[in-house]
Amino acid sequence: MTSEQAWVLGLASLASFMMALDSLIVTTALSTIRQELTASVESLEWTVNAYNLTFAVLLLTGAALGDRFGRRRMFVVGLAVFTIASVACALSPDIGTLIMSRAVQGAGAAMVLPLSLTLISAMFPPHQRGKAMGLYLGITGLATFGGPFIGGVVAEGLAWQWIFWLNLPVGVITIMLAARCVDESVGPNNRFDLGGVVLVTLGAFGVVWGLVRGNVAGWGSAEVLSALVLGVALVVAFVLWEHRTKAPMLPMRFFRLRAFATANPANFLVFASLYGTLFFLAQYFQTALGEGPLGAGLRLMPWTATLMVCAPIAGRLADRVGERNFVVGGLLLQTVGMSWIAMVADTDTGYLELLPALIIGGVGLTMAMPAAQKSVVGAVRPQEIGQASGAFMMLRILGGVFGVAVTVAVFAGAGGYASAEEFSAGFTAAMAAVAMYAFVGMLVALGMPGRRAAATAVPPQAAGAVPQGEGVPGPSR
Repeated sequence: MTSEQAWVLGLASLASFMMALDSLIVTTALSTIRQELTASVESLEWTVNAYNLTFAVLLLTGAALGDRFGRRRMFVVGLAVFTIASVACALSPDIGTLIMSRAVQGAGAAMVLPLSLTLISAMFPPHQRGKAMGLYLGITGLATFGGPFIGGVVAEGLAWQWIFWLNLPVGVITIMLAARCVDESVGPNNRFDLGGVVLVTLGAFGVVWGLVRGNVAGWGSAEVLSALVLGVALVVAFVLWEHRTKAPMLPMRFFRLRAFATANPANFLVFASLYGTLFFLAQYFQTALGEGPLGAGLRLMPWTATLMVCAPIAGRLADRVGERNFVVGGLLLQTVGMSWIAMVADTDTGYLELLPALIIGGVGLTMAMPAAQKSVVGAVRPQEIGQASGAFMMLRILGGVFGVAVTVAVFAGAGGYASAEEFSAGFTAAMAAVAMYAFVGMLVALGMPGRRAAATAVPPQAAGAVPQGEGVPGPSR
C-alpha cells in the first residue's frame, strides 16, 4: 500500500466511522434525552429516524454532487455539514431543534459515505480492492455494532450532549487532512442531473416515510399507503427519466450487469437482517434477561469482535476465491445463527447458549458485506464507481430501514413490552423474520457470477471504450 492509498483508506474509514456511529449511538441515550428535553415517545423515535431518513434519500444525490463538482471537495463539504450539525445537536435546547439538527447531520452523511467508498475504489486497483474494502468495513462496522454500547457509556459517564461534541475535534482534523492528503477527482458526467435528483429524492423519501410511519400510523392508513404508492410511482418515473436523459446520475444499463443486479439486492437483505437483529438484541438482554445498558453492550462485544477480526480477512480472500462464495456462505451462516437464537431464546436462556449463534451470525455478516461491495463496484468502469457506490449505499440504508420496520411489525404481532415473557415471545418471532431475510438474500446471491465467469468477463478498465449508453458485453456480467 502506497502512502497515498493509506491516507485515502484511513481518512475515508474514519469519516465513515463517524457517520455510522451517529446512526445508532443515540439509541441508548434516549431515556436521558426524554427526561432532560421533556420529549414524547414519538419525538424520540424521530430523533433516530430523522437522521436515517435524510441519509437514505440523499445518498444518490451526494454521489452525483461528487461526480459533478469534485469528490474530494464534496467529501470535505459533507464533513463540514455533519460537524456543524453535530454542534447544533449538542446545543439543542428542545427536542424539535435536536430533530432538525439530526436531519441536517443525515444530509452531511449522505455526501460523505458514498464518496468515501468512491475514493477508496478509485485509489485501489481491482486486485487490492477487496482487502481495502475489508479494512474499511471493519472500521465502519465497529461503529455499527458498538454504537449502542458507546452511547450507553457516554450517557451514563458524562452527558448525552457529549455523544455529539465528540464529533467536533474528529471532524475538524479529518477535514484538514482530507484537504491536504487526498487528490481531487471527478466522475464521467459534466452535467448535473437535476431531474433525476428530484425524482429519486422524493421517491425514496416517500418509500422511507411509509416504512418508518407504518408501525405508528398503521400499515393500512391513508398516510402510509399514499406515501408508499407515491414513492414507488416516483421511483418508476426516475427509472424512465434515467433511460431518456443524456447524462444520467444512475445509468440503467448498470442493471444489465449480472454482478450489479444481484449483489445489490443481496446486500439490501444483508442489512435488513443486520439492522433487524441489532434493533432487538440489546433490548432482549435488558428486557427479558434483566441486564443493564452496559451489560447488554458488553454481551454484544463478541459480535463486534467478529467484524473487526474477520472483515479484513474476508475482503482479502474474496479477491482470490470470488465474491459469490462469500456472500452466499455468509448469508447461510447468518440464517443458521439467527434461527438458532429464535429457537432457544427465552426469559431464562443463559448467555452461553446464545454466544455460539452470535459468533456464527457475526462471521456470516462479515463475510457477505465486503464481498457484496467489491462485486458492485467491480462491475462498472472505474470512472463510474461513484454512481455505483451511491446506488449501493442507498439500497444498503433502505435495507436497514426495511429490516427494522418489518421486524418491529412482526414483533408487535407476536409480543410486546408488558412483561419479560411477552417481550421474549415477540423477540423469537422477530429473530425468525431476520433469519428469513438472510435466507432470501442467500437465494438471490446464488445468481451472482462465479469467479471463473467474472474472470472471463470484460474487465472495467478494458470497457472504457464502451459508449455511455451501451452495456458491457459478456454473459457473466
